[in-house]
This record gives sequence, structure tokens and C-alpha cells, in this order.
Amino acid sequence: MFLEGLDALDQKIVRLLIENARISYSDIGQKIGISRVAVKARIQALEERGIIEEYTTIINPQKISGAVSCYFEIETQPGSLAQVTEILEQDETITQIYRVTGKNKLHVHAVSASSEDMEKLIQEVIDPLPGVVSCSCNIILSRIKDIKGLRL
Repeated sequence: MFLEGLDALDQKIVRLLIENARISYSDIGQKIGISRVAVKARIQALEERGIIEEYTTIINPQKISGAVSCYFEIETQPGSLAQVTEILEQDETITQIYRVTGKNKLHVHAVSASSEDMEKLIQEVIDPLPGVVSCSCNIILSRIKDIKGLRL
């Protein structure tokens, strides 16, 4: 399993944090049988090693009236990929950028407040990207399954 680098206590801590990132050190300690101070030290060590990257609040844009969520598949010419990535990173509507298999391909997620705002993103940011070979856009109609982070 991919968690072989973690001992049994760290694995239990990570599982509890995945279930509820707001769980207290005391509650974790009670559940796994160690002190609050030991839990805090272990979590800090996991953070320092980069195993735990962040704690966040996840907002479902589809529950907000009018919000539009889209995925773009963008293929660029070889010399343009870095510049395209840099441009996309600067836009706050863009929430995720992944380099995917295939030559110079990106998988990009964007969330806007309205379809008008999404159209503006497409016209002002996506369409003028340099060296784009192909681009497709898919609007997300409904969220069926969406797992954030690693689930054990």
C-alpha cells in the first residue's frame, strides 16, 4: 500500500483528519490512545514532511445560484506550454491545472459566477492563448462523485 512510509499511529491520524480536518488533537488522542501533545507533534511532522499539504473548506459551486463549472482540455505547441500555463495560473477563475498524458496537454478546471463570466473567460483568456493546437470545453451539469484529496 502507498502508506508504507507511515507507521500505524500516523496512518490512524491521517484517516481521522480525512474524515474531519477540524477534529481536535485531544479527540484524535482519545481515539488512538496517545496524548494531545503527541498528536500535535505527529501532525506537525507530517506537515513538515509535506505529507499533509493543507486544510481547506470545499465549496460546491453548483449549490450557489448561477455558478458555472467547466473543464477545458487544451493542447499547445511544444514551445507554448509553459507560457500558457503561466497565463492560466494568473486567472482566479481557473481553479485547477493538470499536465496530462499526451504531447503538451493540459486539463484545466474553472468556476465562474455565471455563464456570462465563463464566456468572458473563454473570450478573454482561453481563446487568445498562444500556440493552442486544440481546446475543448465541457460544462459540468451535476456532481456525481467528487473526492477531494486522498481517501484511504
